[in-house]
Amino acid sequence: MAYSSRELLARLIKCEAGGEGENGMKAVASVVMNRVNISYGEYLKTGQGDLRKVVFQPFQFTCTLTTLDGQVNPQTIYASEPDELHYQIADWALSGNKLWGVNSALWYYNPFSPNCATYFPATKTGVYVTRIVQHCFYNPTPLYAQT
Repeated sequence: MAYSSRELLARLIKCEAGGEGENGMKAVASVVMNRVNISYGEYLKTGQGDLRKVVFQPFQFTCTLTTLDGQVNPQTIYASEPDELHYQIADWALSGNKLWGVNSALWYYNPFSPNCATYFPATKTGVYVTRIVQHCFYNPTPLYAQT
């Protein structure tokens, strides 16, 4: 579907962090925009400053996948309409705002446990910076610049 940048980001925010409260949604939006605006590394090469390219980079966001482990993914950006709050947070992020504490974060994930790994992913290109509700957030390490 040909969503505008605002619509696409609002849908991703709802799908990826809709149950994480306003700060959780702002943190996810901050990570997405950090990937769009980074001036080096993998996300500059693949995203080239384009929100759509960042969102649809293969296997980056579960909510863009129509299937998971061979099963239909019931929770996608296509499945539900964003609410006004999701649009407000998308506007906030598209205006250049970032949630304090995840200023440089490029990754997040839900470990489904109380503990966050020190590094993410296994290549150690990200180092743990904070946890917001269920998601762990990671800043780039010097190794990320080599990606």
